[in-house]
Amino acid sequence: MPGSHCENWGESNMADASPITDTSTDDTDEKIQRVMGDRGQSTAILASDSRGKSKEKAGDQKILRRLAQNREAARKSRLRKKAYVQQLESSGLKLTQLEQELQRARQQGVFISSSGDQSHSTNGNGALAFDVEYARWLEEHNRHISELRAAVNSHAGDNELRTVVDNIITQFDDVFRLKGNAAKADVFRILSGMWKTPAERCFMWIGGFRSSELLKLLVTQLEPLTEQQLMAIYNLQQSSQQAEDALSQGMEALQQSLAETLANGSPGSSSGNVANYMGQMAMAMGKLGTLEGFLRQADNLRQQTLQQMHRILTTRQSARALLAINDYFSRLRALSSLWLARPRE
Repeated sequence: MPGSHCENWGESNMADASPITDTSTDDTDEKIQRVMGDRGQSTAILASDSRGKSKEKAGDQKILRRLAQNREAARKSRLRKKAYVQQLESSGLKLTQLEQELQRARQQGVFISSSGDQSHSTNGNGALAFDVEYARWLEEHNRHISELRAAVNSHAGDNELRTVVDNIITQFDDVFRLKGNAAKADVFRILSGMWKTPAERCFMWIGGFRSSELLKLLVTQLEPLTEQQLMAIYNLQQSSQQAEDALSQGMEALQQSLAETLANGSPGSSSGNVANYMGQMAMAMGKLGTLEGFLRQADNLRQQTLQQMHRILTTRQSARALLAINDYFSRLRALSSLWLARPRE
């Protein structure tokens, strides 16, 4: 019995040990799986955090690039502004120097009559004198325009407005007279527009603006116009266009004739060839003398167009037209200043 009891007890223990062992193994597997699962979750969390940090880093880099671009744009803007201010200061300094040169030229024999009837120079400073006189004319013109703008904005009476408009129309006569006098000293400078800003020179025609093109711009600025006014402006535009075409054809014919005169023959060592050469130069000089006549006719056309426009329009319409003309040329001058002051990288 005792031995049997012991054997049964051992068998019982062995039988009990088997399920215990199985349970422990299952628990171990579950623990391993749980640990592995925890590790997978940790890895996923770490990967997610890494992606989030990468996105944040990319976002930060975009912000930094944008800030750098803004700083660069601000720097370039400051440089452009600085260059523009320097250009304006340089222009003011140049005007002062021109005035000083004019004063010295007058002391050395340059004569410019105050009435503008005569302008000549014994030492070749006629062009310089015109530049200074034109700068003064432009300054005075701007004062008249400011006065006109104030009168229009304050709804001044017709009599007051008419006085300012008449003053501006009369002042245009002064600049045409100044140009005519300057052409006697250097017609090429006036024709090429060297006294104008670069943008203004781009639209020049025989030393000034095209009357027909200016009328086209004004029609849209002066509405509403009566049917009679529209017809009168249309007729004025057509007549101006025909006169401009005739002058343009005359200029082309002159250039062709001048080119043919200079192309025929060449100077040589013999006296006969030299005589032919001098004869060619004399003919060329004679043809160049007609340039002043073309400029005078073109300015007469511009002057007459302004006067006829003034007669067609009412006083207030004339005021608006003069303001529109001034704004157009002011924008051209501003465009030139901006172009000259642009950054050159």
